[in-house]
Amino acid sequence: MHETAYPGPAGLASARSAHVASRAYRPASANRQAIEERVRATIRHRGIDPRRDAAFLANIVGETLSTFNDESVRGEHAALADTESVRSHLISQLSGYGPLQKFFDDPQVEEIWINAPDKIFVARSGVSTRIDLTMTEDEIHTLVERMLYASGRRLDLSTPFVDAQLPTGERLHVAIPDITARHWAINIRKYTVRARQLSDLVNVQMLEEAQADYLSAAMSAGRNILVSGSTGAGKTTLLRALLGGIATTERLISAEEVFELGIDLPDVVAMQTRPPSLEGRGAVTLRDLVRESLRMRPDRIVIGEVRGAEAFDLLVALNAGIPGACTIHANSAREALTKLEILPLLAGENITPNFVTPTVAATINLVIHVSRAASGQRKVAQILEVMGLGPDGSILTRAVS
Repeated sequence: MHETAYPGPAGLASARSAHVASRAYRPASANRQAIEERVRATIRHRGIDPRRDAAFLANIVGETLSTFNDESVRGEHAALADTESVRSHLISQLSGYGPLQKFFDDPQVEEIWINAPDKIFVARSGVSTRIDLTMTEDEIHTLVERMLYASGRRLDLSTPFVDAQLPTGERLHVAIPDITARHWAINIRKYTVRARQLSDLVNVQMLEEAQADYLSAAMSAGRNILVSGSTGAGKTTLLRALLGGIATTERLISAEEVFELGIDLPDVVAMQTRPPSLEGRGAVTLRDLVRESLRMRPDRIVIGEVRGAEAFDLLVALNAGIPGACTIHANSAREALTKLEILPLLAGENITPNFVTPTVAATINLVIHVSRAASGQRKVAQILEVMGLGPDGSILTRAVS
């Protein structure tokens, strides 16, 4: 964090005497930086969120510019050449996401990540590009602090990772040294394909119309669905579209690490995990959320992504007859089933494969695998129907497409 130090009267007099003859004032860029630092200091002092209180920000910027111009009249520094352009720059810099704002506004950009101040990348349609932009460490830190302000999540040496949803819906992940080697590592995932229905995915050629009809019928019938794929393949996008087709009379309970699904149905309770407090208390895990969801009269349960022991709680819920759906990170539909046989074992509690494998075979009806080509095109690559257990105790499947 940087703080602005203001010179006292003696310092100002000394500065005026040193430069009065040559008028060697600091350049315009330095003036702009000095004003920005003053505005940032005021924002921190008053504890406002400039993204949510635009009118308050405009007042602070106006007051700071007025004071700065009064100082220039007294000869304390050079006058601003264009006050209005500085005003516009400051409001854009402080109420938006600074030099990254244009990438937030670009509908073709789906992800932004920063490896170092001079190593900033974006992905457009699944293809990554290093952009011609360099930020300072302070700019990056201030930007992250502003992003986290509204989320209530913290980032410090005791919590060197953070996942959060931005007010505008993007997902933010940050890791800091000494977990990272030197610089803050930042990923911002936008959701450029806001598909609400399977027909939306047909329109962008992510799946075929026959597949959409089949999956729509499966959801209406209350079948339990596992969506698999690699990072950025479109798992969440497909899950959201699948849920968009269920009956509006259903009560749906969702559990996520960070809110991403944004399910648009009349009767939805969306829940997300919570990290522990500074005292190490108050954490809420996915396991907690899945267990609590069973007490909330669900017609259907959804988990954003299963990655650990919560897979056991999901199987228990599905085995109780509550329809559900979730995503899982895997390289194929078959691998997704294998992974779902392994993850519940992490719950301990005397869980054995003799329980898990038959339960997976009995509760999971379909596995939909999505993939992303080198061109960035996302596709439903495979749909497997689970047929139960074979004579050797392994899970039998049938390829639907």
